[in-house]
Amino acid sequence: MPDRREVLSLLGLASLGSALPLSQASALDACNAPPPMPERTLFESDEEAYWSEVRKQFLIPDDEVYLNNGTVGSSPMPVLKAVIDGFNDLERMDEADPEDYPIWGYGPFLEFREPLAKFLNVPVSELALLRNATEANSHVANGLDLRSGDEVLISDQEHPSGEQPWLLRQRRYGIVVKKFEIPKPPKSADEILERIDAAIGPRTRVLFVSHISTVTGVVVPAKAICKLARERGILSVLDGAHVPGMMKLDIADIGCDIYTASPHKWLQAPKGTGFLFVREAVMPRLWNTIVTAGWDDPTLKAERFQRIGSSNVAMLWGLRAAIAFAESIGMDRIERRQRQMADYLLGEMLKRGAESWTSPDASLRCAIATVNVPPIVRLDLEKSLWAEHRIRIRGGEPSKLRLSTPYYLRRKDVDRFLAAFDEYRAKQKA
Repeated sequence: MPDRREVLSLLGLASLGSALPLSQASALDACNAPPPMPERTLFESDEEAYWSEVRKQFLIPDDEVYLNNGTVGSSPMPVLKAVIDGFNDLERMDEADPEDYPIWGYGPFLEFREPLAKFLNVPVSELALLRNATEANSHVANGLDLRSGDEVLISDQEHPSGEQPWLLRQRRYGIVVKKFEIPKPPKSADEILERIDAAIGPRTRVLFVSHISTVTGVVVPAKAICKLARERGILSVLDGAHVPGMMKLDIADIGCDIYTASPHKWLQAPKGTGFLFVREAVMPRLWNTIVTAGWDDPTLKAERFQRIGSSNVAMLWGLRAAIAFAESIGMDRIERRQRQMADYLLGEMLKRGAESWTSPDASLRCAIATVNVPPIVRLDLEKSLWAEHRIRIRGGEPSKLRLSTPYYLRRKDVDRFLAAFDEYRAKQKA
C-alpha cells in the first residue's frame, strides 16, 4: 500500500500536501486507516452512542451539521479508500489479458453488478450500471418506442432530471406530457392513487413518478402505483434517486417495469454512480441512446445499456464498498434511525408553527421533513446558518425547508439546527 505522499502524487496533489491544513492533509491517511466501526452490541445498549461512533467514519467536520443528504451524500472513509485502491490497481495497466483495459463501457462488470443486484433484489441481467439517475432517465425518455400523441403521465413534483427528458421528447417528437398533482401533504396513499387513476387516459402509455419526491420527500405507494399501471396496460417507470440507502429497497416486490437511481445520495456512494433496472420483457421496447459495440445484441440484456464508452471504473469500486458499508450496519437499522430523526425534527418544527408538507401518514415519509416557514426567506436563512453556524440546509422559494436526516446525524446536531433557527427567527422579528 503506498504511503500518503505516494497517494497524493497519484492524485496530482503532492505539491499541495504541505500547504493543506492538517485535517485535509491527513484525509487520505484517515481513509487508509479509518476508525473502527462500533460493536453491534452497542446499538442495543446505547443507540445514540452507536450512531455517534458511526459518524466518525465521515470526513464531515465535527462542527458541521449536514441536513442536505437529499442533494448529495458524503462517502464514508471505507468508500473513499476503495476508490483510491481502485485507482491504484487500475492505473498499473497490468491486466492479465493484453486485450483488457481498465475502462468502463465494454464489459459485463459482474463484480460490481452482482452485489448491487443482490442489494436491490433484481436479476443481474436486468441491471445496468450508469453514472446517475439523470442519465438513466434520459435513456428511458429517449429510448422508449413512443409515437406522436402518446401520453406520458408524470407527477407535479419531479426533479428536472426526471421531467425535462420527457419535455424534450415532447417538443421533438410530439408525445404529450401530462401531470397529476400530489397533495402537499398527502393524507393517505389512496389520495395519491385516486389522482393517478383519474389522470390516466386512453392515450396514456407511460406512468413516470419519483418513488420519493425531491420536492417534498413524500414516499409514494410505489407497489400499488405499479399494480395500477399494470392493470391499465401502462409501463411503470420509477425515479428512485432518493431511495437506495434511505429505505430497504426490493424492486422485484414493487413490480415496476423500469427503475432508475443515484446511489450517491443516501447510500453514500461516490458521485458518478447510478443504475438502470429494466424488466426483461420491456427491454425490446427500449432503444439505446448512447451507442457503441453491442447495442444490437439482445443476448447482452441490460448490459447493453451500460456500454457507454470509457469512464471511471474506480467509482464502481466505491459503489461496491458503499453497499458493503450499509450492509455492515444493516438497512433495517439505517431506515429506522433515519425515520426517527426525521420524525423528531418534523415534530419540533411543527411546535414552532411551521406548515408541514410532510405526510401525517408514516408510510408516506422517511428521512426528509419538508416544512414552510413564512415570512422567513429560505435562501437568506440558508446562507446565515452556514456562515454563522456551519449548518447546511436546502429548500425552495420562498420559504420551504427540505431537511434531510441521514443516519450519521446526531441528536445534538438536530438540536443545534433548532437553536440556530430559533435565533434567526428572533432576529427577524426584532
